[in-house]
Amino acid sequence: MMEISKEFAMAIIMSLGTIGPAFAIGWIGSRGLEAMGRNPEASNSIQTAMTLSIAFAEAIAIYALVTALIIKFV
Repeated sequence: MMEISKEFAMAIIMSLGTIGPAFAIGWIGSRGLEAMGRNPEASNSIQTAMTLSIAFAEAIAIYALVTALIIKFV
């Protein structure tokens, strides 16, 4: 019974932990490209901030993966 609950916990953590960052990365990319289209002169600084924000959003998915692996093996 405990093994089944671990599997469900891993599934929930991975599904919620990857859906959120996926939407965030899409939204960040969309808004960044929209901002670059409005102000092409500032595209370098916008692209830098957008890349950094995408990296932080992706880190959340990595944290979810680590948490799921801890649940699986502990």
